[in-house]
Amino acid sequence: MIKKEIENLLNKAAFKAGYGEVDLTISFSSLPEVCDFQCNGCFALAKKLGVNPVEMAENIVKNIENTQDYDFFVVKAFINVKLTDEKFSKIGQVYATDERGGLAKHKTSQFVILDYGGANVAKALHVGHLRPAIIGESLKRLYKLMGDRVISDVHLGDWGLQMGLTELQLFEDGKLDGYFGKGKNKSLTIDDLNEAYPKASARKDKEEGFKEKAEEWTLKIQHKESPYYEVYQTIRELSVKEIEANYSKLGAKFDLWYGESTADEYCPEAIKQIKAKGLLKESEGALVVEVAKEGENVPTTDKNGQVKYLNPMPPCLIQKSNGAALYATTDIATILMRNKLYKNVDRIEYVTDARQKLHFNQVFRVCKMSGISPENQQLIHIVNGTMNGRDGKPFKTRSGDTIKLEDIIAMLATKAEEKLKANGVDGEEDMALKIGVGAMKFGDLINNVSKDYVFDIDKFMAFEGKTGPYIQYTVVRINSILNKVNMPAGKINVATEEERGIIRAILKLNSSYEICYDEKSLNGLCSATYDLASAFSTFYNNFNVLNEKNQERKAGYIALLSLVKKKLLQALDVLAIEVPDKM
Repeated sequence: MIKKEIENLLNKAAFKAGYGEVDLTISFSSLPEVCDFQCNGCFALAKKLGVNPVEMAENIVKNIENTQDYDFFVVKAFINVKLTDEKFSKIGQVYATDERGGLAKHKTSQFVILDYGGANVAKALHVGHLRPAIIGESLKRLYKLMGDRVISDVHLGDWGLQMGLTELQLFEDGKLDGYFGKGKNKSLTIDDLNEAYPKASARKDKEEGFKEKAEEWTLKIQHKESPYYEVYQTIRELSVKEIEANYSKLGAKFDLWYGESTADEYCPEAIKQIKAKGLLKESEGALVVEVAKEGENVPTTDKNGQVKYLNPMPPCLIQKSNGAALYATTDIATILMRNKLYKNVDRIEYVTDARQKLHFNQVFRVCKMSGISPENQQLIHIVNGTMNGRDGKPFKTRSGDTIKLEDIIAMLATKAEEKLKANGVDGEEDMALKIGVGAMKFGDLINNVSKDYVFDIDKFMAFEGKTGPYIQYTVVRINSILNKVNMPAGKINVATEEERGIIRAILKLNSSYEICYDEKSLNGLCSATYDLASAFSTFYNNFNVLNEKNQERKAGYIALLSLVKKKLLQALDVLAIEVPDKM
């Protein structure tokens, strides 16, 4: 709102100065000691109109009206803007009394279905599930804060080959005898599942006939044959409990616990709709849809006579020759299901890594070509980068195995406990978990969502610098001061550079939400949150609130600290980072 206010003043002044209807914009200054905002639009506008840019900037400033809140001055055709202390005070006071701390909602709300879980039933959650859960949960909270209606769906992988592989392995290990009439024991455990799937996965590529047999089992599950389907239901129930517990430790909570199996009943209708549009083609007994556009999937022959494809975009495989549903089929059916269960869905968004880029491109094209997704509906794939070790390769154990999610969480909590013990705090497991998980989330989200990053637990866990624990500790420190002060908050009265720095940081923080919303990445919010915590730290180091003798000034400091706390907690809530009672 402040930026719009300044821009309106500049554009009215430009019109008054004779430059016509223009759209000058401002940005935060990188030199706050010089000015708070800056406009560089005179360069392009002057070139367009054939006038001197410095003279233009000076003429605009001369024609600005109602400038009691701002100081405008020109440096080399840049229009610089400084807020007066009175304006800083007004902003601080308004934000202090506003429930949202000055953060405006979108005027128009959108209905979003956000799919960011993607865990596979019968498989242990691993490091690859970490980023989608962290990013998706924060995007969900951001969208809601900005006024959207959001439904989150874990969308489990629970209908594919891994189910047949797991069941077949359990059967051969004698774990399913009770289901197949060879005894009364029908008790499966999560440990049985964690042992069975890796075993079966290793066998499918090495042991002749094992994969084919597992595919037969998968088809029996999908056809709900007994007892294969009963075993499947038991496996799913066990897995979901385990998955929910691990996601809960990350603060990821889902409205829907649907999966591929939920969408299965919509597959025939989806295929029928695709067929009705004349899109289905038979290829070696399977059904496919050609989704390539002009210039894609162009066949060419190399010097050895081998056919290759330029700009590859292969057909989307809809149904196998044996009639089995495929990953693409269930994802297409899921979009159909969502549009049937919910009306007027504006956006359906998915958070996964880059390996699924082609898959979603194909699925989205089929849905648009067939009309399963309405023309005005956005289908968006948010691609996240990978979490790597210090060697730059995907983070794994020393033996090269994929690390389980629960092991990473335990590692983070243990490291946090060590840090707390070093600070004289012992035996606080819940606190250690909040700090460890908070460190992980901030260390992840401060990177652009699409970029890979290095998992550096020591760096993430530092109590100083651009880290989650530093932000948490800032809130703990403010709470400590507020708990010791025995007087109500007063009126914010900005009079020092330290106080200006805090209000300036809050303005930037509020501005970052819109940028993060548009970019679908939380790195800007993380940086702005750190900047506010840092601005508070500068204030804290230079002013002793508890020992301030002037009671009016002290009451103003309390109001300022309460505002900083409110804004930090608002940001941390979006990042799904909890604050411990002490550190």
